[in-house]
Amino acid sequence: MTRTGTERTTDRVRMLRVRHDDPRVEGLLAGLLAEYTVRYGADGAADELSRYPVSEFAAPRGRVVLAEIDGEVVAGGALRPYRADRPAVAEFKRIWTSDRHRRRGLGRKVMAALEEAARDLGYSSVILFTGPSQPEAVALYERIGYRWVDPATVEDLPYPKAIPFAHDL
Repeated sequence: MTRTGTERTTDRVRMLRVRHDDPRVEGLLAGLLAEYTVRYGADGAADELSRYPVSEFAAPRGRVVLAEIDGEVVAGGALRPYRADRPAVAEFKRIWTSDRHRRRGLGRKVMAALEEAARDLGYSSVILFTGPSQPEAVALYERIGYRWVDPATVEDLPYPKAIPFAHDL
């Protein structure tokens, strides 16, 4: 593995930290929209993506992480401040891996890169929400040590069937 600035290369996978307005983020959002449309329908997908505009992931408190193989965005995710009254908590969003590249450890790499970025920004913990139609995501989060949070204890669930997870950095 080599590291240069904000780029990491492992075999053919390049892990990148990019600005929220980097053109490569469109690859992440397009893949995510297609995935959510299949799982939740067009309205659910559009609602989720419009709920959190890309600008919410801007510096200085947000970041976007992309995984590229041969110049193609194949996975990624983003982080943003969770709530103003909880400044030490980051929220991870937009976590996605291309269906052509699943079962290769990319989700784990994206999560590790997001955690590293969150620590670098001074966050001490993470919250994320996934949906009931994403059992692979639930399995990944549990496998890498995220703990399930009782939805009844979360004040502002983004949608009624959201599945919250938390993790200390």
